[in-house]
Amino acid sequence: MADLPDTMTAIEISAPGGPDVLTPTTRPVPQPGAGQILIAIDHAGVNRPDALQRAGAYDPPKGASDLPGLECAGTVAAVGPGVSRWAVGDHVCALLPGGGYAEYAVTCADHALAVPRGYTMAQAAALCETAFTVWSNVFDRGGLRAGERFLVHGGSSGIGTTAIQMARTMGARVFATAGSAAKVAACADLGAEAINYRDEDFVARLKAEGGADVILDMVGGDYLPRNLKALAEDGRLLQIAFLQGPKVAVNFAPLMVRRLTITGSTLRPQSDLAKARIAEALRAKVWPLYDAGTIAPVMDQTFPLTEAAAAHARMEAGDHIGKITLKVR
Repeated sequence: MADLPDTMTAIEISAPGGPDVLTPTTRPVPQPGAGQILIAIDHAGVNRPDALQRAGAYDPPKGASDLPGLECAGTVAAVGPGVSRWAVGDHVCALLPGGGYAEYAVTCADHALAVPRGYTMAQAAALCETAFTVWSNVFDRGGLRAGERFLVHGGSSGIGTTAIQMARTMGARVFATAGSAAKVAACADLGAEAINYRDEDFVARLKAEGGADVILDMVGGDYLPRNLKALAEDGRLLQIAFLQGPKVAVNFAPLMVRRLTITGSTLRPQSDLAKARIAEALRAKVWPLYDAGTIAPVMDQTFPLTEAAAAHARMEAGDHIGKITLKVR
């Protein structure tokens, strides 16, 4: 174990609220328990769940750090009892239960993956939250197969840009919605048939193409009944967030007649074992694509750790394309 400081700089949520409640603080350096590793964080990813937690709408799981931050990249600084996969000095990117907005964080050793070849730490920090989410929903729960039609809403987001690339590489025909010319162009550059939802009805477009076999949605609200209309027979709707709210009136009769499936998930509350199984699938199926440069994260902007509030403001303004990260050291 390397010599470690007793304390670290971190960003805490001083009270539920807007980006300005993200406040620099000093915390003790956490210690890894059995099966865990301590990561000296180089960069951390910024994600929508961080903003929900900041607003008081997404509590950390029991035992997790109260600091925001669900993914990072850095160097293994210490290993807990029973860890054999990693050694001090290894470069990793990892899914975190929380605590990523800090100089050090602990996570389950089985939730970390090697930094892909040639990647900067900023790029590596942008991988895990989106890759875990897309794989577990689109491929595990949604069963997307080669030759099927796949629609992702918010195609220019971190989730969207990851989903477009993974689905296209796996042989699906990919459609994506976005709300500006720049975002539509970004989706098209990644291989999607892009739809500007301000100018075109995605329901009509997908129905004209035979319907979507799988839809990944984080919008919710009135998109739910529209998504059901856009699905092909035996289609699957995957709900991962509700930017426009979780409640809406839906006629379920077409769902029965057309044999549709609605499912959804959140990643953070799942068990360590469930996340470890996702990591193993990514290690086998997706990480070789990152190593080969077949797919890559789309990067938006990097902010210093102490400017986490500005990073959140940019994310919530909705102008970003791809991933936002924090430079920690």
